[in-house]
Amino acid sequence: MERRGFGIAALANTLGFGGVRKLPQSVLAPAAIEAPPLVPGTSAPEPPDLGDPEESKPRALAPLNPFGAGAGIGIGHRFPAEPGERVFTFYRTAGIEYGSILARLDQVNYGYIARRRDEMEKRGIRLLNVNVVGLHCDPVIVLGLPGVDEKLERYKQFLRDAGKAGVPYTTYGHTANLRLGYGATGRGRARGLRTRVFDEAVAKSYPLSHGRVFSDREIWQSFTRFAKAVVPVAEEAGVRIGLHPDDPPIPTLGGVARVFRNYEGYSRALEITNSPNFGFCLCVGTWAEGGRATGKSAVEMIRQFAPTGKIFKIHFRNIDQPLPRFTETFVDDGFLDMHEIMRELRKAGFNGVVVPDHVAGGSADGDTSTAYAIGYMRALRDVVNKEFAPSKPGRA
Repeated sequence: MERRGFGIAALANTLGFGGVRKLPQSVLAPAAIEAPPLVPGTSAPEPPDLGDPEESKPRALAPLNPFGAGAGIGIGHRFPAEPGERVFTFYRTAGIEYGSILARLDQVNYGYIARRRDEMEKRGIRLLNVNVVGLHCDPVIVLGLPGVDEKLERYKQFLRDAGKAGVPYTTYGHTANLRLGYGATGRGRARGLRTRVFDEAVAKSYPLSHGRVFSDREIWQSFTRFAKAVVPVAEEAGVRIGLHPDDPPIPTLGGVARVFRNYEGYSRALEITNSPNFGFCLCVGTWAEGGRATGKSAVEMIRQFAPTGKIFKIHFRNIDQPLPRFTETFVDDGFLDMHEIMRELRKAGFNGVVVPDHVAGGSADGDTSTAYAIGYMRALRDVVNKEFAPSKPGRA
């Protein structure tokens, strides 16, 4: 199916027609209706509220363990730290099955996580992931700055709280200057909406983000320290940690080495951690940014690591071209073949969650571009699930 066809399918999902079914003819080309003359002083009675038809009621909750055998490809997205009813309504309508929350360190404890979980489950959504500002992509941990021991203890307590609350996963980035704006050198437009632009030549002119140069060796040392401290606790708590690649995947940014920019770095991370509870949040957009410098394409990464259960989550994102300069695009406008990405996930037996990422003009509260991205993803998933569904008896 051509990309435009998936765009129509995405719209169909968003409007509630589901899958890749054809839109009703009345929607595509409404027929002209000749209304009879109005009779003065008359009107139709107020239509009664008949409730939801059976097929439009909230679906059953997605699998409690999204990584278990047979769980398949789940659809997720991020929620604000304090989601309101309008947010829940938007994401339920869009078809979100798993939610991720980004919260501050001073917010996160067992009570907070359990409340968010209960709120979501009452509305048919599983809480997959809690990311903590102050632990995820934290310069104190990444650079081994004063206070690192305290931060590692806080991370371990977070894992215990998440596990106790039944949250099975968290994404981790070992990146020091994400929140200082070093990952973007400009703002472009995608279908008229603001989106990220990165130019490596411009980024090289940026000042040191933390006052000096931090080498590969130092970053590997700090990651090893992090892994040895928290991975055993993750195993005890039953929480998986998915490592996000360095975005953008260049050797250094703001003077800080970026060791998780390629296949070699990801493989070494698995050797250091050596745990079933440590794997990847594979951002295919980041991987596409790196081009040949990553050592393996996104498809090759999926083929190697998805069958082994080492990919927990996919960031489903696209760009116009690889480094040294790229612009983020809508999911169906970039150079990655996203149908191929979804197909390879299904072919590899991927059990995990796929989420949109860096949606142009996107908001955690919900918007039309987010709805489009989610509908597009659901349409692709429906297509590949049907493609690989077991044949029924008597069918060719």
